[in-house]
Amino acid sequence: MRPVPCSLTCAEDLTMELYSPVKPSILIVDDSPDNLSLMAGLLINHYTVKTAIAGSQVMKIAITEQPDVILLDIMMPDLDGYEVCRRLKADSLTSQIPVIFLTSKTDQESEQLGMTVGAVDYITRPVTPAILLSRVKAHFMVAANAKTMRINNEYLEFEVSKRTRQMAALQNVTILALASLAETRDSETGNHLKRTQHYVELLCKYLRTQPRFHDFLSPQRIQFMVQCAPLHDIGKVGIPDRILLKPGRYSAAEFEIMKAHPTLGRDAIAKAQANASQDGEFFEIAKQLIYSHHEKWDGSGYPQGLAGDAIPVPARLMALADVYDALICQRVYKASMPHERAVDIIVEGRGQHFDPEVVDAFLALGDEFQAVAARFADSMEELEKKASDFANSVT
Repeated sequence: MRPVPCSLTCAEDLTMELYSPVKPSILIVDDSPDNLSLMAGLLINHYTVKTAIAGSQVMKIAITEQPDVILLDIMMPDLDGYEVCRRLKADSLTSQIPVIFLTSKTDQESEQLGMTVGAVDYITRPVTPAILLSRVKAHFMVAANAKTMRINNEYLEFEVSKRTRQMAALQNVTILALASLAETRDSETGNHLKRTQHYVELLCKYLRTQPRFHDFLSPQRIQFMVQCAPLHDIGKVGIPDRILLKPGRYSAAEFEIMKAHPTLGRDAIAKAQANASQDGEFFEIAKQLIYSHHEKWDGSGYPQGLAGDAIPVPARLMALADVYDALICQRVYKASMPHERAVDIIVEGRGQHFDPEVVDAFLALGDEFQAVAARFADSMEELEKKASDFANSVT
């Protein structure tokens, strides 16, 4: 038997470590140096032994050293073993460490309390070395298996999370690619897609704090709405160039054709949904946003003439975001409008074009909307290129 350092007999030395790099570790806690010496002598050939002579030292040692098992006395002068065990189990850093009570308290009530506060075993003195070693070994094996399972579960969770992020990134790229395809055929710039996406996100997060919208605007639905926003005009790919690229006003017949783009976009998403095996709500939100973002609160919009709350929430938010951006940003066929004038026009449409509460959210978010517009402003080079492309397409 290896000798135990004499510092165990000194009251000022509260801890000791007998180190072995390949052995599992055990922390023995007892206010009696003689008991520590006895237990360390029994266990040292099988485990890396760490000791503490006071309950108040256990948390610090357990957190920094992370022993595989703790062998804990109950009757100690500063903190008794029950309180030490409670604290260990209450801390996420130590809650998984098995605690075995080793005590002279042999009554049934003490044993029951020990198990209640979180111990995995209760051993009474005097101990039989073979029984002590056997029971400690059994708990080491259980703890090792549990640790392996936790590590495996954490790895699986990490892999699932990584794959989920990769799929989300791929989904976002695909959505933006599809939206950009539609954008190449009209006078909008790519930054229009980014701006409206951020406007929708701002409105979602604000309105989620309002009772009328809170239940619908769950975090997942907000994510889906932000992802889908760039697709709001995807149906324009099905509109003939002679109408889509016409520089002047539409005739009544031409406008009827133009009004088909929400239906075309919704139908395209519906076909994609038919071939998908998951994220059904994602497709539903996409269809609502695309199909109904030209509806108006008073029922004068298209394609269905929906009014009020019959208009899906995603479409109501997209409608305001789309109109605001169309007003403030320069286009091939018009100059930009000051934010203040755009605000006036949207306020005029409160209760007519737009859901009144969505307008109120927009007013509360005025500075944030302006910041998004500035961050994703179209450069002169982008505008000139778009003007050139537009002119060439028309001719």
